[in-house]
Amino acid sequence: MARVAILVGAGFQDAEFTEPRDRLARTGHRVVVIGTAAGATVEGRHRKARAHVERPVSGARPDDFDALVIPGGGSPAVLRLDPAIVSFVRDFAHSGKLVAAICHGPELLAEAGVVRGRTVTSWPSVRAELEAAGAQWVDREVAVDGNLVTSRRPADLDAFCDLILKRLEPAPAQPGPQRAE
Repeated sequence: MARVAILVGAGFQDAEFTEPRDRLARTGHRVVVIGTAAGATVEGRHRKARAHVERPVSGARPDDFDALVIPGGGSPAVLRLDPAIVSFVRDFAHSGKLVAAICHGPELLAEAGVVRGRTVTSWPSVRAELEAAGAQWVDREVAVDGNLVTSRRPADLDAFCDLILKRLEPAPAQPGPQRAE
């Protein structure tokens, strides 16, 4: 199963963290919470969820994971001020591996400079920033462009999580060459 990093900071949108985390874990994927300081506990925006940071971004590399999930809320606005976080997001996006961001999460994608020429969606107030960074913004439940998966809001979490899980499914085995007898 896949190893998935979820990037959080204080003020994350509670359900946008807990629902992907729980669905990924229930289906056998290994979820690792990444943040600025290992051992820190950060609280969600609505104080309904807490996240324990298992690994600092300074000790994380895209090669250690198969996918990155970025919840929204107030967390991305804080995380984007940390050069190590921005570099991690940029390197992950350039790795070609799945990067999934919801709501305000795409702010980090814009900050990392990885949306130019890409089709994305987000919370409506992030639209202008994404367009200024060169993205084509669409008002859809989920937008997929290569390895980037973006979504608008908590109401879209089912579709967002379904798409992440589908993208993490192993490719079907290809039959080998047939030998003539």
